[in-house]
Amino acid sequence: MSLKKFRLKIKETIATIVAEEKYFQVAEAEVLFQRLVLEDYLSRHPDFLFSLQPIAPCKEAPEIIQLMAKASFTAKVGPMASVAGAIAYLAVRAMVRHGAKQVIFENGGDIAMYISEPVVVGLFAGEKFRNLAFRIRPRKTIFGLATSSGTMGHSLSFGQAEAVTVFAADPILADALATALGNEIKKENPKEMEQTINKFLKIGAEGIVVVKGDFIGLGGKLPELILATSPDELITRT
Repeated sequence: MSLKKFRLKIKETIATIVAEEKYFQVAEAEVLFQRLVLEDYLSRHPDFLFSLQPIAPCKEAPEIIQLMAKASFTAKVGPMASVAGAIAYLAVRAMVRHGAKQVIFENGGDIAMYISEPVVVGLFAGEKFRNLAFRIRPRKTIFGLATSSGTMGHSLSFGQAEAVTVFAADPILADALATALGNEIKKENPKEMEQTINKFLKIGAEGIVVVKGDFIGLGGKLPELILATSPDELITRT
C-alpha cells in the first residue's frame, strides 16, 4: 500500500489527507459537496451557525446538520463546535466506501481515521510537551480524535488548557466533546482536572488527555502515549 500526503484547502477547510493517491479526488469531492450543503443550510438557518448552545435542526435538515446537532446535544455546546469533525468523518466514510483501507483525515486538529496498520499521531501541546505522540492501533471502523486549545490556534475556547484531546468512536462527537471539555479547564488543579475528565468519560469519550501548565491529566482507554524522536515518525498532528 503506497500512501501519500495531500493538502486540501476549500475555504475554511484546511486539511491534511493521508491515503492512497487514487482516493484524494473522492475526499475533495465529498468535502466540496458537504460544504455546499452546509453553507446552504446555514444561509437559511443562521441560528444554527451562531448558537453557542445545542439547537435542534429542522426535520428536513441534511445529514451533516443532523450529525452535528446530535453531537452538540451530547456535549452541550453549539453545533458548529463539531463542524471540522463532521467534514473529516464524511470524507473518510466516502473514501472507505470507494475501497480505501488506510485513511487519515486531519482537519484543524480534528482527525477521522480508518486504519489497517498502526500510525503515530503527534500531540501539539506547546513546546514543553512538543514530542508527545500517540501510537494508534487499527480498528475495524472509522474513529476519531480531536484537540481543543485555549492558548493556541484559532478555535473558540473559553478555557485555558494548552491542549485537550478526546478519543471517541464517533469523530464528530470527539470534536464536540473536546470543545466542551476545553471550556471547563481554566486553572492548574489536578483534582478538578480529574473530575472533569471523569465527567466527560461518562458521556461518550473513550480516552482523554488534558495538558495544562505543568500537569498532564489522563483518563479512559487511550492509545500508547510515546515520545516521538523525529517528526518523520508522525503521520500527522492533532
